[in-house]
Amino acid sequence: MNHSHDLSHQNKPKPKAVIVGGSIAGVSCAHALILAGWDVVVIEKSRRPPKGNPTGAGLALDPLSQELIGSWTRHPELLHDITSPAAIDLNQAINDEKSRKILARDENFNHRAAHWSSLHDHLFSALPPEIFLWGHLFLSFSVSSDKRSVKIRAQVLNTEETAEVDGDLLVAADGWNSLIRKHYFPDIKRRYSGYCAWRGVLDFSGIEDSETIKNVREAHPELGKCMYFDLMPGNHNLLFEIPNKRLNWTWFFNQPEPQLEGNSVTMKVSDEMIQKMYQDAERIWHPTFVQVVRETKEPFVNVIYDCDPPERIVWDNVVLVGDAAHPTTPHSSRSTNMSILDAAVLGRCLEKWGSENLMAALEEYQSIRLPVASKQVLHARRVGRIKQGLELPDRKSFNPNTANWEECEMLQLRAVPFFGHNPLV
Repeated sequence: MNHSHDLSHQNKPKPKAVIVGGSIAGVSCAHALILAGWDVVVIEKSRRPPKGNPTGAGLALDPLSQELIGSWTRHPELLHDITSPAAIDLNQAINDEKSRKILARDENFNHRAAHWSSLHDHLFSALPPEIFLWGHLFLSFSVSSDKRSVKIRAQVLNTEETAEVDGDLLVAADGWNSLIRKHYFPDIKRRYSGYCAWRGVLDFSGIEDSETIKNVREAHPELGKCMYFDLMPGNHNLLFEIPNKRLNWTWFFNQPEPQLEGNSVTMKVSDEMIQKMYQDAERIWHPTFVQVVRETKEPFVNVIYDCDPPERIVWDNVVLVGDAAHPTTPHSSRSTNMSILDAAVLGRCLEKWGSENLMAALEEYQSIRLPVASKQVLHARRVGRIKQGLELPDRKSFNPNTANWEECEMLQLRAVPFFGHNPLV
């Protein structure tokens, strides 16, 4: 063994990455970069970790994401405990008499379902807590003239002071409304999909034996291992179980773009809106779905946007990951999976090339991730329009009650480009 080589390696200061954003993309990058031999600092505007906070809703992890997370936390069994099987992807049409017929069924979907906050907590708690700067609001950045370092300015929310953080690499994990992306692409606008989504999570702990839950299980016998999609003209919904006795549901409905405050994608809902939503649900959905919706506390509305895929996701020593790189609609179940894969590919490219070849590493990251993510974003956009019965230039509006087998095949989550074989390096 060459000890001299080892010592020289230890004495060399580790390169340092500043990650802006402590959501799932940010904490995934922290894992992947630490594993690649980097020091990391994560800047996050929230004042504390979102522990136990019921933020967000359900998501589905593909087998590759599960494997990557296990390699980062070294505890694949813990990931197993906070997820439930989502082995089946089932699309059904529902008609005016509320009866269902199968449009497409995939028994080898092989994902696992989780709650956003459980997954975030799982990834976050496996990282050294001292790498996080909580309550730091990102303001701006500047790249040095020799392109070798980058300086980040952030406002410390508790004191109103401005903090400066230096690094060799800036990782923009600052979400779909990324200020760092705006710096390079000031003209990229979010694109309204044509529809919004009511979302909620019903916690049925303590009421497992209630009529509602009995009825839901009777109408959805594979709940606990199946993602159930119901489609009717102009609407579709999704129901699946996540751990700790919770049912995650989403209902997509067409409407003109609502006026939102600031950069939010969540609409404030009034009691009046909720009552109207109950009435609409009674009219169109299966009675068991309506029961789940009615018993859910604090349902909310997401306005569904994406962006046209960008031409680049790297510049000098700045790199975009997750929703900052490729905001997407949720119809291919890719958003979280793309964030995890971005992190893994970035880490592997940095490890392969070494910090002295940073530009080459980032170019390789871009060449692997950009074409794949762009195709997946555009596919999700198309599937959303199909499922919502909206027009597309090359096909007539989809009607679930009259659709043929070929049309229905597009509905499956496995129809997304690169399904099951997303390239790593």
